[in-house]
Amino acid sequence: MSKALKGFMRAPLTSQVGLVVVIVYAFVALAAPVLAPFGETEIVGDQWEPWGSEFLLGTDNIGRDMLTRLIYGARNTGGMAFVITCLAFIAGGFTGMLAATLGGWIATRSGGHYATLYTHIDDFVESLRVVTPMGVSESRRLPGSGAGPSPDRLWIGSEGTLGVITEAWMRLQDRPHFRASTSVRFEGKEGFARGAEAVRTLSQSGLHPANCRLLDAGEAANSGAGDGDAAILVLGFESADHPLEAWMQRALELCRDSGGLAPEQVATREDAAATREGAGGAWRKAFLQAPYVRNALVRAACIVETFETAVTWDRFEEFHAAVTAAAHDAVQRVCGSGSVSCRFTHVYPDGPAPYYTITAPGRRGSEIEQWEEIKAAASEALLREGGTITHHHAVGRDHRPWYDQQRPDLFARSLRASKRALDPGGILNPGVLVDPGDD
Repeated sequence: MSKALKGFMRAPLTSQVGLVVVIVYAFVALAAPVLAPFGETEIVGDQWEPWGSEFLLGTDNIGRDMLTRLIYGARNTGGMAFVITCLAFIAGGFTGMLAATLGGWIATRSGGHYATLYTHIDDFVESLRVVTPMGVSESRRLPGSGAGPSPDRLWIGSEGTLGVITEAWMRLQDRPHFRASTSVRFEGKEGFARGAEAVRTLSQSGLHPANCRLLDAGEAANSGAGDGDAAILVLGFESADHPLEAWMQRALELCRDSGGLAPEQVATREDAAATREGAGGAWRKAFLQAPYVRNALVRAACIVETFETAVTWDRFEEFHAAVTAAAHDAVQRVCGSGSVSCRFTHVYPDGPAPYYTITAPGRRGSEIEQWEEIKAAASEALLREGGTITHHHAVGRDHRPWYDQQRPDLFARSLRASKRALDPGGILNPGVLVDPGDD
């Protein structure tokens, strides 16, 4: 009860008033037989009697007490509102899922939870049907093709600027039946660097772990996966076909070669809880709770920002040092204090995808301006040091200024020409990726 009361007191005034109204309505509806002076349909007087001591609000056209009718009316009003809200929630949620899942994933080149091998939705697209203002485009269903540029590549990542993806054939995989999961510690000041070396070796080994997320000491502490004294590698394998001891054993050997503290062996399990225990389970729980924690921090006037990128292995050490320093300097300058942490979300044979988290105290009323200044400093650092403005968060409007700098000029001209050819009226998601104006 105390937690509920604290939550109520922290809520905005409009939310408090709305909740009180809902509670009053619910109480009146449930207690109507006790609160009402007469029966719901009882005729107690003459037609249209004026208000007075006997009938506080008078009577209606057939002699029923108006106060009684209003009290019982709370049942109908509240019940109808509840049913309508539920129907709207169900319908909106269902249509929202349809709109925001497959087509949205493809249009934004979404990244999935496979840390290696199949990292983006691109890998699973077989063919697309796209509706544009100038007509319909539908590619052939083929396992592969060398016939010129792929038409699907025009639409994947187009973020709704060229057409609407209405149908897609996708490559599916069986759900995993076998799982093996563990964590590896990399201690000391150089722990994250040695962990990165282990991840590089893993990414180039052909083992293809499903989970290969390296957390620096701060990220590990914040998620509960570690105590803040070591970088933690959350490592996991999945298969629908075979046990995984051999893959895990070799992966642990590679981690030990880079100075990691790893268990001697990890058994394959066939239960869903295999990935929900230990450091991996703690990180998973923290990841799922992150949006709710962020919302709570924002309500407390904290600045919470994440930015992600990708860079090649040969440049990662200098890149990471420079980006972390730039983000930290911006946080100190704008907020006075705060933290910057890092983890790998995806890894490739030629480089990692680092994901940075910033948390800092804000000034009430100035949070947006503070966020914009920190966002700009971090984004400038990403491009200056040779990374991408986004690995899997898409471009949208937040990243548009830096996307304009990242893409080659000739490609931008080609993209604008495609925009003019497919959407001459500029009605599809204007302001995203490109503007259709003349070069």
